[in-house]
Amino acid sequence: MPAAQPPSAPALAWTDASPAVNASFLEGLIGYNARRAALAVIGVFLERMAPFDLRVVDFSVLTLIAHNPGITSRQLSAALAILPPNLVGLVRQLEERGLIEKHPHPHDRRAQGLYVTEAGRSLQSEAQAVVASLETEAITHLTEDERQTLIRLLRKVYHSQP
Repeated sequence: MPAAQPPSAPALAWTDASPAVNASFLEGLIGYNARRAALAVIGVFLERMAPFDLRVVDFSVLTLIAHNPGITSRQLSAALAILPPNLVGLVRQLEERGLIEKHPHPHDRRAQGLYVTEAGRSLQSEAQAVVASLETEAITHLTEDERQTLIRLLRKVYHSQP
């Protein structure tokens, strides 16, 4: 006797006249909205950073080193919420590319300070200009006050974490 087949679902007709998807619950969640906003900006970021061969995390690490000469890996890990073992590989890759270098830390013999090289400074400076431009372009529909409020509120969310 053949196995019983489950009833087939009715065929859905996908047309432009289909009703809108109800995403109201998701759209009321901070995490959902933060992620959607991040994806919108990061998509443009990745496209614009391709010529520099920089990912978001690479740009973040390189920028912190450029703006904080002598910063330690421990400080980078804390500032970017990156686990130290994961940061080791990132630093190594930037070092292999000739973008950063390590020097003995002036106050802590156990630590090494990280510094951008001339090539790293040049790349970071160019990339920073592109990022500043794309941030403005990605949110042209926000006023400067709205942009500052959004940044302030997002920072409040992630700085309040235990």
